[in-house]
Amino acid sequence: MPAPNRVTPWGTIEAIPQRGMFLGNRGCLHTRPRELARRWQVRRWITCALEYKGWAAPQWEPRRWTPLFFWDEAVALAAGHRPCALCRHADHVRWLDHWEAAHGDRPRVDPMDRVLHADRLDGTAPRRHTAAWRDLPAGAFAVLDDAAVLVLDDRLVPWSAAGYGPSRRRPARGDATVLTPRATIGVLRAGYVPVIHPSGGR
Repeated sequence: MPAPNRVTPWGTIEAIPQRGMFLGNRGCLHTRPRELARRWQVRRWITCALEYKGWAAPQWEPRRWTPLFFWDEAVALAAGHRPCALCRHADHVRWLDHWEAAHGDRPRVDPMDRVLHADRLDGTAPRRHTAAWRDLPAGAFAVLDDAAVLVLDDRLVPWSAAGYGPSRRRPARGDATVLTPRATIGVLRAGYVPVIHPSGGR
């Protein structure tokens, strides 16, 4: 049975059969194996490599951070995470380059994580925003017909617990409800290219 540590583009943590390409960290979320007590503990929500220099994250250890899993980096960004500065150092530097291009400064991680935290949560509820479909950058997630869809150039690729489905054309008009936080949308617009699962067809 899948463990309750898979993260969706909505930012929820669910027990679905979809381990994916990346690991994540929001602090210690579990009180005992396979039992979550909270959705997050710290502001530093990062996206990590599944393995780093032969080291793999321990699973469900007492008082240790809870490993989370993402289908791909676009899902992790939509959920409010960013690249880890240690195990994904090159991607972290690339992220900072595009953050600076988008927002005009190159902050240390604590100020950046405060911005991301304010963007992803409205109290305890996920924060959403709207944008024109035509203005959304590739790699963003939005909502169409109550489903999460990945934006890829002129296409939308629906996400589900089974992975990505057949693509459809992006609407040429109207506004979308956007799942990816505002600050991250800016980084994507500035040219940051997230890793997309091969089933997304990028």
